[in-house]
Amino acid sequence: MGSITANNLGKAYKVYPSRFARLKEWLIPFSKPRHTLKWVLQDISFNVNPGEAVGIIGVNGAGKSTLLKMLTGTTEPTTGSVQTTGRVAALLELGIGFHPEFTGRQNAFMAGQLLGLSAADIRELMPQIEAFAEIGDYMDHPVRVYSSGMQMRLAFSVATARRPDILIIDEALSVGDAYFQHKSFERIRQFRRDGTTLLIVSHDKAAIQSICDRAILLNGGRIGMQGEPEAVMDYYNALLAERENQTVHQQATEGGRMQTISGTGEATVRSIALFDESGKTIEVVDVGQPVRLSIEVRVNAPVDRLILGYGIKDRFGQVVYGTNTELTKQPLLDVMAGQSYLFDIGFSASLGPGTYSVQTALVGSDSHLVNNYEWRDLALVFSVVNLSKPFFAGCAWMNPHIDISPT
Repeated sequence: MGSITANNLGKAYKVYPSRFARLKEWLIPFSKPRHTLKWVLQDISFNVNPGEAVGIIGVNGAGKSTLLKMLTGTTEPTTGSVQTTGRVAALLELGIGFHPEFTGRQNAFMAGQLLGLSAADIRELMPQIEAFAEIGDYMDHPVRVYSSGMQMRLAFSVATARRPDILIIDEALSVGDAYFQHKSFERIRQFRRDGTTLLIVSHDKAAIQSICDRAILLNGGRIGMQGEPEAVMDYYNALLAERENQTVHQQATEGGRMQTISGTGEATVRSIALFDESGKTIEVVDVGQPVRLSIEVRVNAPVDRLILGYGIKDRFGQVVYGTNTELTKQPLLDVMAGQSYLFDIGFSASLGPGTYSVQTALVGSDSHLVNNYEWRDLALVFSVVNLSKPFFAGCAWMNPHIDISPT
């Protein structure tokens, strides 16, 4: 089983005002420095325990890829140190290490040897690599004729041909088709079950929340937050909207979970509750039970357009269903300060047994990235139990009718 320890990692690049300044510094090594340092990462410290899965997220330019390169040893840190135990397999930049004039098979041998496999090991594993990559005759064609998806298929197949102690994956999987992404993540999940330590960089919220035990947010070259994947992804989602100088803060709910709230404050949710058909407030719902979600909104400043959005998320933070009053063609126009509105939303709780949460958004368009008045995660938490339906598996009650007849 593998582990990763990063201690006070930092990476800086030298920036010279001109080519002549670089030459002078090289020719006169003991003179004053003629460069400035551009820090990409600073003060990065964390541990990944054996068998743990950790996701790394952040906006483009946050330093995610640089961090992975330092962890795998392809880039030297300016400060700090990295310690890993066990055999490491890494899938970083797409096709890194592939020679465009060599065939896929030849590149598979070279890439496998870089991962520590012997030529005999690769020959033994080659049928498995070919079968998983599914690129057919292209295996014996030059890599320069491959599409980006074919390169990713081959690179992933080689990197995972033998289960590593540590698997590090950058954004490369995002270029594959849906079928191969599903296939790849199933192999990753199997590695997790077998004890592989996983470090993955992805903008895919579903992947991070379904695979990882913990997430780390990089913001401005430093660790902005680390913790449960749902809480970190909610905070990241709020930071995307912060570019309009909105406030972002987190607070603990009564149940101890971390709630993220962001927005400019022109409108806010004053109360939210779930009711049954008799008007009684409920926290536990039967599968398929008719319910009513009631959301009271207070307007604090005049807005041209007010839209309410809501989403129901499962315990992993995946949105099971979501919509907004822009999509239902019910926007409120020219809303004055001081007004309050009650949004009553009726639906049948056709959900599988489990715990669910409601997120709310008060915005000026169909996206929280523009005119985000308030975005609130974990605004309400409720449970669904199966009291009246036959046993079923999954997160949705479909109420099927099955006809059987001889043919």
